[in-house]
Amino acid sequence: MNDIIRAMKERRSIRKFKPEMPSKSDIDQIIEAGLYAASARGEQSAIIVAVTNKELRDRISADNCRIGGWENFDPFYGAPVILIVLANKNWPNRVYDGSLVMGNLMLAAHSLGLGSIWIHRAKEEFEMPEYKQLLKDLGIEGEWEGIGHCAVGFMDCDLPKPPERKPGRVFRAE
Repeated sequence: MNDIIRAMKERRSIRKFKPEMPSKSDIDQIIEAGLYAASARGEQSAIIVAVTNKELRDRISADNCRIGGWENFDPFYGAPVILIVLANKNWPNRVYDGSLVMGNLMLAAHSLGLGSIWIHRAKEEFEMPEYKQLLKDLGIEGEWEGIGHCAVGFMDCDLPKPPERKPGRVFRAE
């Protein structure tokens, strides 16, 4: 089995991270892999906001927790890096394109020995005025829809075993 297929089969969502920050080189490689995701008509409509600032990370976590209806819970499971994928609201394939970026980010993290997990509620966050302002403060113009958060860090657990694949999910028209 080749390395890419092995990574696809082995990668799991991680729900416990160490507080240590991965290297900038590893973060940059993960981001680059995300930028190489397939996109409809080659539009490359998705962008990535890399959050490594702990104060901002914790603010996003608190808002995400509130949107999710929880209290005193870190929806990013302690991961120190949050890679937020957004896509141009005017592009009809934005969710599909952004989802492919998310997949590449998670596979790249796994390939570097890091854990990751896709966390939702980015859409709701980036409809809030303070997050629209954050984008402006970062020099990002236009209308953007939050697709997802890729929480990344060193695993503080064993790699979970994959569940058995459900039968009856492939139909062949030969």
